Amino acid sequence: MNMNFRLKFKSYRKHPFSLFLFLLVYAAAFVTLATIVFMVGYIFIKGIPHITPSLFATKYTSENVSLLPSVFNTLIMVFGALLIAVPLGIFSAVYLVEYARRGNRLVGIIRLTSETLSGIPSIVYGLFGMLFFVTALHLGYSLLAGIFTIALMILPLMMRTTEEALKMVPDTYREGSFGLGAGKLRTVVSVILPVAIPGILAGVILSIGRIVGETAALIYTAGTVADFPKDIFSSGRTLSVHMYALSKEGLHTDQAYATAVVLLFLVLMINAASNALAKKVRKNDGK
Repeated sequence: MNMNFRLKFKSYRKHPFSLFLFLLVYAAAFVTLATIVFMVGYIFIKGIPHITPSLFATKYTSENVSLLPSVFNTLIMVFGALLIAVPLGIFSAVYLVEYARRGNRLVGIIRLTSETLSGIPSIVYGLFGMLFFVTALHLGYSLLAGIFTIALMILPLMMRTTEEALKMVPDTYREGSFGLGAGKLRTVVSVILPVAIPGILAGVILSIGRIVGETAALIYTAGTVADFPKDIFSSGRTLSVHMYALSKEGLHTDQAYATAVVLLFLVLMINAASNALAKKVRKNDGK
């Protein structure tokens, strides 16, 4: 048993309710960790034995059910959606925190709207994307329609995480910058945003997780074509849609588990790269 746990346990023994809450927190943490370990372990056990060279063939067929085109489509979806949502989310959050006056009605409306959008099910986004981007704008079932739809989904998340990161920057940083004669824009760009970058990157990581794991919205917008796209106006399936299609057919369940393993590794690689970038930024700020 951890020494820190023992000390806390002794300090809470005289207060039964505090002890109950203390044990409840540890139990919840243990259950969460056990659930994650079980899920990852189950996916690895079921999927790793079925990872074969044919799964990475350059051409998809009904025999090899190659996932390589889906990996390429997933990367396009991730970078395309982030390219739209990250700048919009950061600029919106900067306005809300740094420029908008306190008590501004517009700020309240924007925050209420972003919170409402965060709670909308992905299937609703998919139906909206199909009606607006696919049908009204005549984009058809394409990667571009999927990118626009996913960008709308992660925009509220980017706004909220960036807003919280900006709020965490001490006001003394702003006051010091203004005291040295810097203007508002220079203060935001040169002082506040560099300090808030780790928090912003946390929002980017969460957004990547949602993009990679999204299925319902992309079926209605990007389509399910299992091939390399000619351009962003071509239809294509991501890894999550590919896994769904294989499991729904029932003929390639083992390959669906193998796809889940590859999807998990892809998410871990992207998150590791983001974390490494965040640590590098922190070190540069420390210098």
